[in-house]
Amino acid sequence: MEDTLIPILRTAVSFMLLILVTLVIGKHINSHKNHYSFALSITIGSFIANMGFDTNLKFKEMLISFLVLVLMFYLFMVLSSRSRNFRKWLSGRPTLLIEKGKLLDNNMKKAKFSIDDLNQLLREKDIFNIFEVEYALLEVNGELSILKKIPFQNVIKKDLNLPNSSEALPVELIMDGKIIEKNATGIYNREWIEAEFKRRNLRIEEIYYAVVNSGGYLFVDKYEDKITSPTDVE
Repeated sequence: MEDTLIPILRTAVSFMLLILVTLVIGKHINSHKNHYSFALSITIGSFIANMGFDTNLKFKEMLISFLVLVLMFYLFMVLSSRSRNFRKWLSGRPTLLIEKGKLLDNNMKKAKFSIDDLNQLLREKDIFNIFEVEYALLEVNGELSILKKIPFQNVIKKDLNLPNSSEALPVELIMDGKIIEKNATGIYNREWIEAEFKRRNLRIEEIYYAVVNSGGYLFVDKYEDKITSPTDVE
């Protein structure tokens, strides 16, 4: 019984510890925006796996090593946010591959980047003709940032002299037949919600989901959609 209970406890504690760590530094790890965050994400996975399943390793010693690793990453993260020089040393710098429409051969060689690699990343950006590119930078996370030449840039509303209008985030009002109280404030308060659904001859309990989109329109989905033949049938 004890042989079975120990791995269960180790796994449970390791998982809870992983949840706590990701709450604190998860966004920085998942972004993989630099080399050390990518390396840490892999190392954390190895630590958690060994802490949870490898009973030949002492849990206390593994826990101490894990916490030291996380603490070092957090300190590096703080130092990077406060010192640009430290950030450059730790995270590296982007490499310019195309400047004013011309390939920079030396930078390509330094980055160990071939023409085929460049063309692949350009195609992933929906660019099939390299002469459309004015600038291309290889970021430290391996992504390619592109600035197209002016004739090939997308038209935006400003170019068309369209009137300006502000956008707002969608506001979820009802979910699973219940009003989301934290969102039921300001214009879309409880009184407004009840009046709006009364006008539509609907009860709150009938609503599966209701949201006001960025344009100010109310989207409503009821529990009973009266669809006899749904498209997605398992």
